[in-house]
Amino acid sequence: MAVAFWILAVVSVAAGIAVFVVDSMARATFALLASLLAVGLAFLLIDLEYLGVLIILMMVMEMLIMAVFMIMYMMNPAGLMPMKMVHNNRGALIISAAVFVLLVAGIFLTSWPQRGGEPPADPTRQLGLAIMGPKMLVMMVIGVAILATMISTVVLATHRGRYDRYGDDQRRRRPLDPGPGSGTPVPAAPEHHGGHASAGPGEETR
Repeated sequence: MAVAFWILAVVSVAAGIAVFVVDSMARATFALLASLLAVGLAFLLIDLEYLGVLIILMMVMEMLIMAVFMIMYMMNPAGLMPMKMVHNNRGALIISAAVFVLLVAGIFLTSWPQRGGEPPADPTRQLGLAIMGPKMLVMMVIGVAILATMISTVVLATHRGRYDRYGDDQRRRRPLDPGPGSGTPVPAAPEHHGGHASAGPGEETR
């Protein structure tokens, strides 16, 4: 277990460094994902199952959503083209090195307390009570509300997208409203492009 922990620690640090070394947003995203996955697995090794699984699930979903948005919206295709990822290199290097030294010094110089008594029978429950305390019910309700908001947002955003309104190549001059994704029949809308025949609702103009 100790060997696996140190391997995961090295992977986490190396992947964290790679975030600032690679030359594209997509590569930096997946390097950060690898670093945080190693951290989550390290938590599992030290019997913090709840935090480990939470880190893994949150970071996987967060990084994948970030990658999807980069593919959709970045002018740099999918964030894969080389780009400068770090600004003010010297200042950033000095600050990051100083913070790292302080954190490492804190680890070795802090007088860590000794465990008192036996570990609880259900560490997950004790951890939840320690973090949330009497606000647990409120946080559970808020979590469900946030989930419902996310699902509603996705449903409202995808029933009529730009591709089914303007065509796969985005060359249709007038959008088809409502789009085919809404489930409503789309009437034929004649479109004239320099003497060419009109395009039907499911056709693309050239």
